[in-house]
Amino acid sequence: MASSDFKDPFDSIVDAPFDSALSERYLVYALSTITARSLPDVRDGMKPVHRRLLWAMRLLKLDPAQGYKKCARVVGDVIGKYHPHGDQSVYDAMVRLAQSFAMRYPLVDGQGNFGNIDGDNAAAYRYTEARLTQVAIDLMDGLDEDAVAYRPTYNGEDHEPELFPGLFPNLLANGASGIAVGMATSIPPHNAAELLEAAIVLIDTPDADDAAILEHVKGPDFPTGGLVVDPPAVIRESYATGRGGFRVRARWETEREKGGGWQLIVTEIPYGIQKGKLIEQIAELINAKRLPILADVRDESDTEIRIVLEPRSRTVDPQILMDGLFRLTDLETRVSLNLNVLDKDRTPRVMSLREALAAWVDHQFVVLRRRTEHRLSKIADRVELLDGYLIAYLNLDRVIEIIRTEDEPKKVMIDEFALTDRQAEAILNMRLRSLRRLEEFEIKTERDKLDKEQATLAALLADPKKQRARMKRDMAKIRDRYGLETVLGKRRTTIEEAAPTRDIPLEAMIEREPITVILSQRGWIRAMRGHNDLASPEALKFKEGDGPAFAFHAQTTDKLLLAAENGRFYTLAADKLPGGRGFGEPVRAMIDLDGSIGIVALLPASKHPKLLVVATDGRGFSVSSAEVIAETRKGKTVVTPRPGAQLKIVRPIGPNDDYVAAIGDNRKMLVFPLAELVEMTRGQGLQLQRYRDGGLADAITFVFAEGLSWAMGGGTGRTRTESDLGPWRAARGAAGRMPPTGFPRDNRFASDPLSTLKNQKIGDN
Repeated sequence: MASSDFKDPFDSIVDAPFDSALSERYLVYALSTITARSLPDVRDGMKPVHRRLLWAMRLLKLDPAQGYKKCARVVGDVIGKYHPHGDQSVYDAMVRLAQSFAMRYPLVDGQGNFGNIDGDNAAAYRYTEARLTQVAIDLMDGLDEDAVAYRPTYNGEDHEPELFPGLFPNLLANGASGIAVGMATSIPPHNAAELLEAAIVLIDTPDADDAAILEHVKGPDFPTGGLVVDPPAVIRESYATGRGGFRVRARWETEREKGGGWQLIVTEIPYGIQKGKLIEQIAELINAKRLPILADVRDESDTEIRIVLEPRSRTVDPQILMDGLFRLTDLETRVSLNLNVLDKDRTPRVMSLREALAAWVDHQFVVLRRRTEHRLSKIADRVELLDGYLIAYLNLDRVIEIIRTEDEPKKVMIDEFALTDRQAEAILNMRLRSLRRLEEFEIKTERDKLDKEQATLAALLADPKKQRARMKRDMAKIRDRYGLETVLGKRRTTIEEAAPTRDIPLEAMIEREPITVILSQRGWIRAMRGHNDLASPEALKFKEGDGPAFAFHAQTTDKLLLAAENGRFYTLAADKLPGGRGFGEPVRAMIDLDGSIGIVALLPASKHPKLLVVATDGRGFSVSSAEVIAETRKGKTVVTPRPGAQLKIVRPIGPNDDYVAAIGDNRKMLVFPLAELVEMTRGQGLQLQRYRDGGLADAITFVFAEGLSWAMGGGTGRTRTESDLGPWRAARGAAGRMPPTGFPRDNRFASDPLSTLKNQKIGDN
């Protein structure tokens, strides 16, 4: 090779800015991904890989009435002729088209293992077989009638349709999902009969609004059923904008058993959820005890889904159990709507439901006109030949003579009878048996029929009104095939508004049982089963040197409030308390409370909506029990006593209490209206009573009309009531005066915590 023929490869290097070169190439890649891979066409709802799969199966004559062929054959044809991608990706797309739990109207009829709703994969394509379904045939109807344009395949050796022409609304009926570059699409499946009804509305009224469409399209219709529980306004908004989502819940029912027991049966799960992973999710919930009212889950499914959920107790509310499962598992999920599709100009954009349906209807009118023009062309071709045959029959002897005697009979016949080249060629190719008289009659009959059909089609092509009538007729036939009364067309998903998932209250998560809570003076706590006598030997059993501090009846569903001298409140779960055998456990091990800080009160929060809290300096306020519940071991600061003071009194405020009674260490008592007491959530509060020496001894709220009662001494268990409280009634903050005769010397309205709690029956049900 001559040295002059050598070309230096570096001479081909183009000097260009990196950012512009990268952006240009990335743009080409992005457009290819968007238009040729990930987004469906609004007119047939298909991506190129799906379209090529069905086209290849059609060429293989895999009609519903024919036998199956190996999927390997189909995949080989697709990747060899039309779609040069990996065989696994093509096979995965084919498998999805055959899955009845993934496609509302499957386009492929699979034979063999095509995966299942548990999430198991399909068998390899060498083991499975497939053919087309009737839905796919309807979707491709018209391909032989020039209804759509064709384009060359990637190597130019063959051709393929640019889209499918059929009257099946595939985009919305089967839905689509895909992630492109910088955009994505997510379209849930819908009911084909409802879509066709709405399309007929658009044919009659092209400017119909979204409300007119939604009178027919109720919402998504998933192949796995379930319930769409969004309010109608949310559904309307999603369809009007093309963006949004739908809350989908599993369908369930309560199955009663002999003896009064019951269990929940889940018969349908949300779309796109793998049953196997859902079972695992529920089982993990049980193992982690995040839903204590659920005891067990079993999968008893066969061809139909049957997930059995066993409650912890028959007293559990089934609705509360399901609400918990909806919140914590995929028994409720959200299916997004992002109606991002390629329009007729192959431009990606988000459409509303009405716009997408209208674009499909417009495409069907284009298909109708193209099919009509194609048929007119075929009729014209046939009429041309029939006219030639008739000329031959009228001049049969001369035609035979020309054929027998002339060297170029075709040219002579064209010149003598004014025939076209096609007519002359057809006459020369006629068989002798066609020269019967009967054949001539049949040709004239066919010619008359074609004339009538030609006139009808020409009128159809010229009159938009007739086109609309024809389109409605054709859509009605397809609608009847997929009608709501048919097995395939019956709506599977129920549109039924339901409240959003809610936080399940603690009471609902725990089996409700009566208990007796006992806290000793040294801080040992325990819970005895049942509502026991608070003076029983078992209740009064303590370690040597210890004694009772607080005891009351409660339920395992209660939250217990523990108040400390530093003003912090702690919350204990009644069901988590140690059992009644023995002496219990130190309560300080359950909360972050220093041993040097005393405990002021312990009581169930649910039984006492409001509390009176007062420090030793006589300052206090009322507070809602809900405001003092703490979520952590560290508790919650409620009272902030002044230096030198500490929390002294925590008492429940009765629902009818209207007055406060306070007594100081100086043995002076004051009574004032409860309305003068401020309600707070945190702080020091107001001065209840003024003291010159000492501080607050006790405080309590009561009903003024019923008088003020206190326990009499001597262990008699009797009480005394003072009805005439006028001498002690004054404004809040006054000093007060000496209490009535017979008032306890310890200056306490209830001197013994245990006997006081028994008499007041705090928390007793």
